[in-house]
Amino acid sequence: MKIILIMPGMGKKKNTSYVRTWQMEPLIIAQLASLTPDDVEIAFYDDRLEQIPYDEDCDLVGITVETYTARRAYYISSQFRKRGIPVVVGGYHPTLLPEEAGEYADAVVIGEAENVWNQILEDTKSKKLKKYYKEPLTSFAGFFPDRSVFAGKNYVKLNLIESARGCPFSCEFCSISEFYSSTYKTRPIEDITKEIQNIKGKRFFFIDDNLVADTKRAKQLFKAITPLKIKWVGQASLQIALDEKLLTIMKKSGCVGVLIGFESINKQNLEKMNKSWNQNIGKYEDLIKKIYKHGIGIYATFLVGYENDTTETIERTFKFAEKSKFLLAAFNHLLPFPGTSAYKRLEEEGRLLKKKWWLSDNYRYGDYAFKPYHHEPEELAKICEQSRKRFYSLPSILKRASNFRGNLQSPVIALIYLIQNLLAEKEVNKKMRIPLGEGLDDYENAK
Repeated sequence: MKIILIMPGMGKKKNTSYVRTWQMEPLIIAQLASLTPDDVEIAFYDDRLEQIPYDEDCDLVGITVETYTARRAYYISSQFRKRGIPVVVGGYHPTLLPEEAGEYADAVVIGEAENVWNQILEDTKSKKLKKYYKEPLTSFAGFFPDRSVFAGKNYVKLNLIESARGCPFSCEFCSISEFYSSTYKTRPIEDITKEIQNIKGKRFFFIDDNLVADTKRAKQLFKAITPLKIKWVGQASLQIALDEKLLTIMKKSGCVGVLIGFESINKQNLEKMNKSWNQNIGKYEDLIKKIYKHGIGIYATFLVGYENDTTETIERTFKFAEKSKFLLAAFNHLLPFPGTSAYKRLEEEGRLLKKKWWLSDNYRYGDYAFKPYHHEPEELAKICEQSRKRFYSLPSILKRASNFRGNLQSPVIALIYLIQNLLAEKEVNKKMRIPLGEGLDDYENAK
């Protein structure tokens, strides 16, 4: 038996390469490979890096799907199904929209795949593949991704590792909290340290949605990895600034930076996001200083498009980000992902421009999928784009470089800061207006 695993891309502009920072290891592919029996041959193709060989023979194709990649994934699926090869899809998007995904695949995994993967393979062998598979993951122990499937792939030189899944918070715009139903599943710390020791390289990205959701466990994890002498980044909530001991342990363990979702400096917006706790814990300025005090950089994200966002408030947000001298910053547009509270609210308000924007033949990355409150969609998209470009302009880079403890911790970090910021402006131009599905004009024939 032979299977083909595929990581679809979002789309590409003509005559351009795929955005480099989006070319990271797809950890779920390695996870599935590790669960696949030895007598099953695996071929893996990454649509972001290489051509998909649609004429290759196999018994099953597995595709992991996110909302941004859904259109492309469905097209890829159609090419194999035309040849009578069954396709199974899974991931965030099929879990939130299983019936839609079922139109474009023979089988759909709802939720996590670990507990159903071998059943899917057995059902494929016996030609009894079911339409839907769902079995909650109750234990997160003993899983070690098989990274041998990445051989020959030119990924960003940053090792991805998973410590836990889910997040205890339930921000209205977040599809991850919907996927995991706001649960938080942790992996044994000894499994994490073992995996790190078996990986070449010393640079890691913890892909947890909130690495410090359980601060007691986080401290145990950071103490355990300290002897490994790695350098790492991860995603965390602003609440880390309330725990000086946690910050000390994080830094000692090799933390050089954290991605923090500030989302807004407007209290009313935060309340609408179901994230008012973000500002209730203290003044942003004071909390930021505490993080910098420990020599940890901040990649700050902001979400633009809520009811209290005007041209003036967005400008204040930009000035706040620049004044805070963040290592990096993203000014993202609110996007109503299916299944989220934000999607349901905007649908009820009659603001959705297209209910299935992810399947639209004219939707482009960076476009608004709903009618904003105080701007035209194109106008607000342009404001977001200009904010990104201004933040990564040379004057802004030099101004933020004076944050020695956060951005210039060492000669190596200083070099990374300079390179990442200089490249970021070019990537803004490269990302904007990418057509989903690579501009396919035969989408309706993909079913």
